[in-house]
Amino acid sequence: KVADDAEGILKVMRSYQYYAANKISDRVSKNNWTSGNQLGGYVWHTTGSGKTMTSFKSAQLIANSKDADKVVFLMDRIELGVQSLKEYRAFADNADDVQETEDTMVLISKLKSTNPKDTLIVSSIQKMSNIKKDATVNMRAKDLEEMQSKRLVFIVDECHRSTFGEMLSTIKETFPNALFFGFTGTPVFNENEKVMSTTADIFGDELHRYSIADGIRDKNVLGFDPTMVLVYKDKDIRKEVALYKSKAASVEEAVSDPEKSKVYYHYMSESEVPMADEKNENGTVKKGIESFVPKEQYETDEYQYAVVDDIVDNWLTMSRNKKFHAIFATSSIPEAIRYYKKFKERMPELKVTCLFDPTIDNESGQTSLEKEDGIKEMLEDYFDLYEQRFDIGGYASFKKDVSARLAHKRPYERMKDSQTLDLLIVVNQMLTGFDSKWINTLYIDKKLEYQNLIQAFSRTNRLYDVNEKPFGSIKYYRYPHTMKQNIENAVKLYSGDRPAGLFVDHLPKNVDHMNLKFKDMLDVFKSYGIDNLDHLPEDETARAKFAKLFREFSNYYQAAQIQGFNWDKVIDSDDEESDDVIVVLPSEEEYNILLQRYKELKNPSSSDKGNNEVTFSIDPYLVEIETGVIDYKYMNARFEKWLKALNQKDISEEELSQTLEQLHNSFAFLSQEDQKMANLFLHDVQTGDAELVEGTTFQEYIYQYSNDLKRNQLRRLAKYFGLDIKLLKDIMEANVTSEHINEYGRFDSLK
Repeated sequence: KVADDAEGILKVMRSYQYYAANKISDRVSKNNWTSGNQLGGYVWHTTGSGKTMTSFKSAQLIANSKDADKVVFLMDRIELGVQSLKEYRAFADNADDVQETEDTMVLISKLKSTNPKDTLIVSSIQKMSNIKKDATVNMRAKDLEEMQSKRLVFIVDECHRSTFGEMLSTIKETFPNALFFGFTGTPVFNENEKVMSTTADIFGDELHRYSIADGIRDKNVLGFDPTMVLVYKDKDIRKEVALYKSKAASVEEAVSDPEKSKVYYHYMSESEVPMADEKNENGTVKKGIESFVPKEQYETDEYQYAVVDDIVDNWLTMSRNKKFHAIFATSSIPEAIRYYKKFKERMPELKVTCLFDPTIDNESGQTSLEKEDGIKEMLEDYFDLYEQRFDIGGYASFKKDVSARLAHKRPYERMKDSQTLDLLIVVNQMLTGFDSKWINTLYIDKKLEYQNLIQAFSRTNRLYDVNEKPFGSIKYYRYPHTMKQNIENAVKLYSGDRPAGLFVDHLPKNVDHMNLKFKDMLDVFKSYGIDNLDHLPEDETARAKFAKLFREFSNYYQAAQIQGFNWDKVIDSDDEESDDVIVVLPSEEEYNILLQRYKELKNPSSSDKGNNEVTFSIDPYLVEIETGVIDYKYMNARFEKWLKALNQKDISEEELSQTLEQLHNSFAFLSQEDQKMANLFLHDVQTGDAELVEGTTFQEYIYQYSNDLKRNQLRRLAKYFGLDIKLLKDIMEANVTSEHINEYGRFDSLK
């Protein structure tokens, strides 16, 4: 167990965290500190699975066992170090148990210290690598010997990053007998090695694995919904490449010249030249069409406006009406700045900013000037939005503010809508190590591979209410076929070659699921003779079955909505070779009727013959969904038609009866109580007892009848028993049950 002071709760480690922490602890306990073997091993736990807690518990076990003198958490970036320090201190029994290091000299003093409080230390890899440099200036040889004589364990967080460079090598040279462990969600393998080094080369064997496939299967992180967006049509791109390679100015010229024709048709054939590169069995690569497309093709205003318009046009749907935020990854800083300006132009109400390396290179001329002007413009706009003043010199503080705002962390835990940030444009920043359950979409306009791709995708897959965030959405634009292939390769590598379940179903499959669940719900009602769905079955088992089916239907419906579903949309089949369309079986009216029946499960009406005690779970999110006004309009139109027929002298009894039946059929989406009021009102209209007022809707008549009936009942009850009518109203409005009727002594007061 780990007490998390930040969240005020006691957390229990998951099994994979427990096994990983024990593996590290065991490895340290058996280490020969004079052997010079620095390879402790690495832990592969997918992004979002709680690596920070696992690494802390590992360090705590080592410290408590006295198997090492110091445990140093090495972070790759200063801001990650600050964040991790807060998290480690939240996990610690006392905040002082985890020591921070403001600068290299403080770090040296902590490493030399014999105080037990200085056992757990958090530092950046940059600061730690400075120790050797400072040895001749700020440190005596004796200090270095003192540090080197201690049994040191280094735990490197996010070890897929810049640890493959000189800094880690420097630290290893400085502390030849130290033991190094790495934590990563995306290890580097032979397929994606950096500088001829894999994670195993740097840290040793894999100690424990919990891949992204495991995390999604266990519902510890969300699956992904990647969508390819073709800004340029495949046939247009293919034709341009074919003309370019055949050196022809037009199709007519290409097909009329025998030599040019041969080349032209070669590139126009998908079987000869695929859209993306393909690796042959002998290891050679067959170049694809996208390999011949210059990157300038993706830097034009026309292309960028098309990307911006796609994001803007679908913004409310993808963001769930601005509840969630998104990250947009671009290919370069100049492109990020140009995109920023285009978003301001196309959707000025969108709250957007950029984050990238703020270093200004004064020797790079115009480009540097554009970058500096771009940063100034963004910081000024940020001030206009949030009244937070930052300048280029304080860019690190700006980054922290943006990060906290996107994650809804202090001081933005409870933001008003005006304080939120909708879209963050980045180049490389925030695509690793940044966690926020409020990010649900990643837009990509760059090529990503292997660990960089999985890390970027994983910004979207933190858990939130599944009704509103069923998966992490990814939309990619540049070199789309190449990116699709890169996604498949990365997923295969990082799922431990078990990619099933990583990607959620696409829209056609979700509609298929909706259709199946709808048919099953109809069967439940029809088996009890309720063909028009106007009331719930009395049987408790049937109600529980309906509740389960409706929740499942809603999960598919919520996912389909994010993927672009609406009730009038034609859904194309998932089969690329088929022109078939999928028919959506339920109508919007039938969905609203079933939604109303579902709500009635939570609050059974007084006239309901079923059991008033609900014995199965009801999703509060679904209960709160409003049914559409479209049904009320439809019902009112039927009512007006019936009234008109009622006043026609020459109308047949059969036609009048048919009009009344149509009106009755439109009642199904009403609650049971409202259906009862509607029938009472219709009876009074037929007998001439109802007072009809021009312009009053049928819904308003029902509301009046319901209120009048309740008022009369309360008056009669109060008069008969001699009750205080206010106390009676209060207890009725509280929707009491037999168990809670006397809460706060309210029933005693009434008696």
